[in-house]
Amino acid sequence: MRVLLAGGAGYIGSHTAVSLIEAGHEVVIVDNYDNSCPEAIARVEALTNIQIPHYEVDVKDKAALDAVFKKEPVDCVIHFAGLKAVGESVEKPVAYYRNNIDTTLTLLEVMKENHVNQIVFSSSATVYGAENASPLYETMKKGTCTNPYGWTKWMMEQILSDAAYADKDLSVILLRYFNPIGAHPSGTIGEDPQGIPNNLMPYVSQTAIGKRECLTVFGGDYDTPDGTCLRDYIHVCDLAEGHVKAVEYAQTRKGVDIINLGTGTPYSVLDIVHAFEKANNLKLNYKIGPRREGDLAVCFSNADKAKEVLGWQAKRNLEDMCRDSWNWQKQNPNGYKK
Repeated sequence: MRVLLAGGAGYIGSHTAVSLIEAGHEVVIVDNYDNSCPEAIARVEALTNIQIPHYEVDVKDKAALDAVFKKEPVDCVIHFAGLKAVGESVEKPVAYYRNNIDTTLTLLEVMKENHVNQIVFSSSATVYGAENASPLYETMKKGTCTNPYGWTKWMMEQILSDAAYADKDLSVILLRYFNPIGAHPSGTIGEDPQGIPNNLMPYVSQTAIGKRECLTVFGGDYDTPDGTCLRDYIHVCDLAEGHVKAVEYAQTRKGVDIINLGTGTPYSVLDIVHAFEKANNLKLNYKIGPRREGDLAVCFSNADKAKEVLGWQAKRNLEDMCRDSWNWQKQNPNGYKK
């Protein structure tokens, strides 16, 4: 199968490219490198020993995207393209709505015109909102999001669902991620945040290597066993393999399917800190700070559906996530920059 990865040079996209190629599929990458870089693709090529057709194209640019579809016929699209920083989305809501929603609309238009009927969408557990109690099931109603980034995911799910309702040939798989961390075990590719990290693990790794002076844990007074937030952390390689299964599943069905990709096991922020210290035999400088606005105390998945319909479940444990994150950071103290 030939799969186009929109935003395929990013953290999850690059790992998914490796997993797709290892599973025998072909990959085409489109990315404008807004929060990624071409070096990630070069490293995926080195890992897989495969030359990947890739194009520096903004997914919102319909003419440029259509030219790629004409040149590189594909069977399925995975939609990773989008801005993803929660805090930035609060500061720049219009940019987030314009970018994330336009990429989805343009992709759907170009897919239809080129007779591509399968799309896997990179969604998020944030669409469950605060109203739903964990564990979170796909059958729950979507909730109220706490930031523009979350609302773009909410709206893009709706757009894709409406498109599938109108076009009976369209297959839409909405993958709701929980908290991806880790890196490829080789240390060749990993998470390379621009500026101050928005996610926990890059902040942990950058503190461990001395790039950050201290890790701030946001809130130590939640109603949880150790007072810090509980989350469902999943190794990015497990997540990538879930995408391979979703692409294959999309070929067998029509309409919309929602599937959680998580482990179903919640860990606290301090669990991550201590697991990282233990896995890598080091000590982290951290402090407990005030709560961060919009953070839920507890958020984790029920992952039974993924096992049932995709034949997929997470295989890697917390030690693997912490070890592989540190391996990437040690080998790449400045990310993909030399």
